[in-house]
This record gives sequence, C-alpha cells and structure tokens, in this order.
Amino acid sequence: MELPGALRRDMRRFAAQLSAHINALYPDTNALNLDVTRELLGLSPDQELPPALAGHVQDRVHRTLVRPVRHLVDAGGQRWRPYLLAKIIHVLGGDSVFYTPLLAAGELMHTGSLIIDDVQDEAPVRRGRAAAHTVYGTPTALNAGTAAFFAFDRALRRVVPDDVVLRCAVQDAYLSALRAAHAGQALDILGLREEMDTAVATGNAGPLLDQVRLTHRLKSGAPVRAAFHVGALLVGSSAELSGALQRFGEAVGTAYQITDDVLDLRGVVRAGAPTKSVAEDLRNGKVTMPLAHAVALLPRRDVEAVWHLVRDGHLSEDGVREAIGALETCGAVDACVDEAERMLLAAWEQVKPLLPGTRQSCFIHALARHTVRRVRVA
Repeated sequence: MELPGALRRDMRRFAAQLSAHINALYPDTNALNLDVTRELLGLSPDQELPPALAGHVQDRVHRTLVRPVRHLVDAGGQRWRPYLLAKIIHVLGGDSVFYTPLLAAGELMHTGSLIIDDVQDEAPVRRGRAAAHTVYGTPTALNAGTAAFFAFDRALRRVVPDDVVLRCAVQDAYLSALRAAHAGQALDILGLREEMDTAVATGNAGPLLDQVRLTHRLKSGAPVRAAFHVGALLVGSSAELSGALQRFGEAVGTAYQITDDVLDLRGVVRAGAPTKSVAEDLRNGKVTMPLAHAVALLPRRDVEAVWHLVRDGHLSEDGVREAIGALETCGAVDACVDEAERMLLAAWEQVKPLLPGTRQSCFIHALARHTVRRVRVA
C-alpha cells in the first residue's frame, strides 16, 4: 500500500527533526558535553564530577551506553510510532514540534527494547545490520538497551519542567507501558509449545489464539496505547477522547505485531538489503499467529506435520520452505492480515467521530492502515 506523497514528504521532514532530538539526548560523538554526561550518569546537581574524571568517563559512557543504541538507531527504521503520535498531537491542537524531545526519547526506548529482544531471541540481524549484541557483546548490549528506557524522564524534565501533576501522569502512563511490555516479553520468551501441542491434538485453536493475542497486546499494543495516552495528556483531551485514542493505539500496535508475524515468513528487504532473517521465529520453534491460525485451517494430519517440523526449532532449509508454503496456502496468512485490519478498523471507527474532520486526521488513518497493509503483496 502506497502512502500519499504529501504524507511521505512530511514523514521525511519529521524524521530529520526527530534525529536532531535523538542526537541531543544521545550525541553521536564521544565528546559528550558535561550536562549530557551527568544526565547519563544519573548525577544530581549537587554531586561533584571533577573535570579530569569527567573527561575520562565521557568516553567510557559513550562507548558502553550510547554507541550500542546509536548502532541501531542510525540504521533507520520506520519511526511510524513517534510520527503517528506527532500527528495526533497536531490534530488535537498541540504543538507537536515542542514535544519532539519526548517522541525522540520514545524512539530510543523502542530501540532499547529491540536490542534486548535480539539478545533474547539470539537474532543475528536487525534493520539490515548486525544485531547490537553481536557487535558490542551481550552484557554491554543488555545494559545499554535497558539504560535507553531512561531517556524518557530526561526528555520529560526538559519539556515539562514545572508542571509536576502533568509530569507524574505522563510518567505513570510510561511506566505502565514498560510493565505491560515486560510481561508480554516474558510470555513471549516462555513460548506456547505445550499450548500448541494441545491445540494440534484437539483441533481447537481458540485458547491458543487468545494467548498469542494477549502476548501481542502486552508486548506491542501497550507501548503504543501508552504513547497515545501521553499525547492525550499533553493536549488536555477529554476522558472520552483519551480512552478512544488509547484503544486505537493498542489496536495499531497489536495489529502491527500480527503482521510482523506474517513478515517473519517472508522476510523484510529495504533498499535491497534484508533487515531481518526469513522465518526467524519458525527456526526458533516459536508459535506465532499464522501457525496458531493454521490449526483450524489445515487438515489434522497436515498441521501435525507442520508442527512436527517447527516444534523443536531445528528446521532444515527444505523444512522452512515446506512450513512456509503450508501456512501461505492454507489461508493462515490471510487470516492474520484480515484480523489485523478488522481490529484496526473497529478502533478507528470509535475514535474517528471525536477527531476534527481534517486532512491531517485522514493522514492518521492512512498511516495506521499502512502499518498493517505493508504485508499485502502479490
């Protein structure tokens, strides 16, 4: 699905602004200024940092906290999350440019979560580059990824320095998202092998699908829900509009994760380079949405054969092709995309009447649909 030209141009302009604010929070040079160094170290204004020590620490902080994150941030990414939030703030009458530091911090948080996710999944590639842990080592990558979560409070103090009530409300939304995302990641790491065994044996995919949906909602839906909640707080939206925006954000994030399961089967190529290994989840024996949908769509013997191939995560290349072919041809992939689109449409129908009837509001819908329909290929 192609985005309107005006929207693509606006996204490029926004990406440049966002990069500037990312650089302010995580400068791409080892000559960090003293204020940034103190923030990264978590020092209070009254805590001394002698000049000679500061010079030594700046380089070490840059190498261990900043560079692993910039390694992934500088690889690009779609950055649709901060852009979509910026459009919502703008549509609701807020100054989206003023709040760009918060959006940049949110992108750094997302990047940190990807670094940790790659460690946990033992993924070798992200955004067309070697995963951060393969370059900087697992301990450094884990620590840097976690530290990126705390860019948000630094940005919040800059943007909302005096409004303690608003700052506390925003922090509460942010922490709730982190809690939910970690719960979703915990469920994702644990996996659903036993649940898939039961579904294959009984032919009942309902409980399995519900558990996949919950994991996706927590891991990917909750952070976008919280981002839209923050947007509503910043512009002082009504409780009704805030609730509708949060549900829409959750639907966008969850639908995106569902379609990400589909893209795992196809791989992602940008600018001629693969950004993610094909069938990474299948190779790891992971139960994703297409596999769960296949339980009801494949004959019992066929779904048993596919699950036998996938279950222990030791697929040969022929096995990978066989499993992907079965999931594509049985309708499991289409079921995933249809579910994601229905989810998004239902949430949009709730929030649409509460938004101004402007072109910018249409852009919000167009971008949200694009995040789902990116998998609609021939």
